[in-house]
Amino acid sequence: QVQLVESGGGLVQAGGSLRLSCAASGHGFSMYAMGWFRQAAGKEREFVSSIRWSRQNNDNTYYANSVKGRFTISRDNAKNTVYLQMNSLKPEDTAVYYCAASRYGSGSSRNSDYEDWGQGTQVTVSS
Repeated sequence: QVQLVESGGGLVQAGGSLRLSCAASGHGFSMYAMGWFRQAAGKEREFVSSIRWSRQNNDNTYYANSVKGRFTISRDNAKNTVYLQMNSLKPEDTAVYYCAASRYGSGSSRNSDYEDWGQGTQVTVSS
């Protein structure tokens, strides 16, 4: 089990950028697949991006179609931290963003495949 703490959310104008961070405590961080999800008001939580490490291919990254080309996920195993760089933000990106961890995970887009979750950080994009 890991504890996750997100930071970096805030208010930004459309077209702007934010970088979210998720700091994890616990052992074996590099073995976890890490995901970012978001939940807008009145909507279900949805997948944004994920990252997992494999011996063959190093980091494997996955993105929802809605953020592909604008968001970049990365991780620093030495700091037990995963990042989400968000560029060209749109008002429809407004949501609470959650970090999630899946031990030995595949980088799945399904909520249920992640065991541990952070408390979330609000991102608001104004038009």
